[in-house]
Amino acid sequence: MPPIISIVGRSKSGKTTLIEKLIVELKSRGYHVATAKHTHRDMTAPQSDKDSDRHLRAGSEASLIIDPHGLMMIKPLQQELTLAQIAQIIGEDYDLILTEGYKADDAPKIEVHRKDNAPLLTDIKKLFAIATDEPLDTKVRQFGLDDVKPIADLIETGFIKPNQERFTLLVNDVPIVLNAFTGEFVENVTLAMANNLKGVGKIGTLKIFLKKTP
Repeated sequence: MPPIISIVGRSKSGKTTLIEKLIVELKSRGYHVATAKHTHRDMTAPQSDKDSDRHLRAGSEASLIIDPHGLMMIKPLQQELTLAQIAQIIGEDYDLILTEGYKADDAPKIEVHRKDNAPLLTDIKKLFAIATDEPLDTKVRQFGLDDVKPIADLIETGFIKPNQERFTLLVNDVPIVLNAFTGEFVENVTLAMANNLKGVGKIGTLKIFLKKTP
């Protein structure tokens, strides 16, 4: 799956602004970036004038709204998705996924902090950088709020480049961590099989889906 970095911080700290700037900078370097944001707004609330809402009320488990310029999917959930599940929905065609929020999840994090906006968050797992407008007494690496290029450098060298080539295996929608030998073996067998199929050219990505009857 693409690497995921969560941008966290207190309300009005500038999380969205930093994400916007990072998207622009990373895209200028040729990378493909996707984003996800947590909201407390109910996007499946009934709106009787929308056909997609009628589909959902009738029992559809996912509804796509598509126009010539984009699409939006609405999928009612029984429980909150993990970031790994969100990454599965977004897909493998991106170099990085930036999320806003998800401070309790296990993804690496950058915190956005302003001195007039309360103290740093506490008990944040995998915090590797802070974007701040004041010096802080912490061992975590610090950047200014406008230091977009050096923050992007850190993301590029630490997360994007090491994952430019990757192999993802999911069983029952759960990502399976493979050791180097097993991962290389499965990858080589899969590539060899695909390369022997008629009409297959140079392989950039390869996707296999298997569904078994319980």
